[in-house]
Amino acid sequence: MIRSLLFSLLILGLFAQSQAFCGFYVAQADASLFNKTSKVILARDGNRTTITMASDFSGDVEAFAMVVPVPVVIQRDQIKIVSASIFDKLDAYSSPRLVEYFDEDPCNEGLSLDEKMQYEVAAPASADSEKKNNALGIKIEARYTIGEYDILVLSARESEGLKIWLKSNGYQVPAHAEAILEPYIKNNVKFFVAKVNLMEYAKKENQQLSPLQMTFETNKFMLPIRLGMANAEGDQDLVVYAFSREGRIETTNYRTIEIPTDRDIPTFIKETFGSFYAALFEKAWEKAGKNIALTEYAWDLSSSNYTKCDPCSGEPPLFADLNEAGVFWLDNQKVGGTDYNGDVFITRLHFRYNLEKFPQDLQFQVTPNQENFQARYVMHHPAEGTYRCPQGEDYLQKLILRRKSELNEMAKLTGWDVKEHEAYVGVYEEQLERRRKDNSGEGSLPPFAYALIGAAALGLGLYGYRAIRGNRDNVA
Repeated sequence: MIRSLLFSLLILGLFAQSQAFCGFYVAQADASLFNKTSKVILARDGNRTTITMASDFSGDVEAFAMVVPVPVVIQRDQIKIVSASIFDKLDAYSSPRLVEYFDEDPCNEGLSLDEKMQYEVAAPASADSEKKNNALGIKIEARYTIGEYDILVLSARESEGLKIWLKSNGYQVPAHAEAILEPYIKNNVKFFVAKVNLMEYAKKENQQLSPLQMTFETNKFMLPIRLGMANAEGDQDLVVYAFSREGRIETTNYRTIEIPTDRDIPTFIKETFGSFYAALFEKAWEKAGKNIALTEYAWDLSSSNYTKCDPCSGEPPLFADLNEAGVFWLDNQKVGGTDYNGDVFITRLHFRYNLEKFPQDLQFQVTPNQENFQARYVMHHPAEGTYRCPQGEDYLQKLILRRKSELNEMAKLTGWDVKEHEAYVGVYEEQLERRRKDNSGEGSLPPFAYALIGAAALGLGLYGYRAIRGNRDNVA
């Protein structure tokens, strides 16, 4: 059976407190929101890199193959498979999050109005095949079976030879892959090729393909995403969970910017937070020119930092999780509120890329920036009550202005039309109008009734005046 070639978004190598608030976390926007999303974990200290790759492949596993450019021949003890749950854990922990707060009743005594509106907590090759490989300029540097994968490490003298080798071994190669392979071959890059060993795969209880992890020494700091575009259709998303000892990781040949955050948004977003964040991300990506890295999360996870998230959308990683992710420099010693000792900083970077906007592979740097950051969006629930106290009218006025501002913020972030949500403000405008009428006494009787009352009052006044005058005349 012909195997299709899955060129993954993979790596050549890696070089190398905010104020707390009270809030109730209610939702997260994880990587599953985006189509064709690849996920990679990077851990870098000194010249040592550990990369963990999760495949989003779906279909017949016999059709799965992965080609990874690597700077050196990877040895067997440098490769292992890990649990896919580590990606789930890191995704839940670092995902954009929605939080909610609740206003105090403005008619409660003992608090100012401003306080009441504050946010509350809510098998070996044959001789013939070797001759063919030599003729094509292909050398099998290493061969392993690890977990459910058969792995080869290749070197190639020319892209055409590599392309022919891949096709003759049953791989379907995209037509324009040769031009993308050529620069890697000229730089003497090796190719890590993995396919599924069907006998080993059949032994797995869980039929999901395991993430592959490799560790190697390199002074390069880059991610060759162009190879991942060889058979791509349209834009692709890549989420990188990057760990360093020093601080945030950023790109050097593309801008790294922070996703818009800490915005007050309408309360109805709670039901559609996933689509809200997807629209927000796309608008931010388009506005910045589509050739950027967007930081969605950055946090100091060092054992000396007791606040590992605020608020937490998922449990902070423990030593076992960080070890599974390839963070190799921590000691398994309990320190303070952690079960590990050492400095570690996580950066979550989100890329959406294509051949046009990303003509170069990603180049990275570790920075000393240890400022915590999170993609966080806030809902404020109005107080419940009749607002009949003296502060009620002032509260309603501020609430209406706040809700208008929340709708405008939503439109600015997503491009959604505020006209579809006029009732979000209108219900409180009506309530304010009714309150004003009640306080003024207007509206309790129809207009003609007030005229009759006035006329009657005037008649009684005239009658009384005449009676008094008549009495005076009689006395006289």
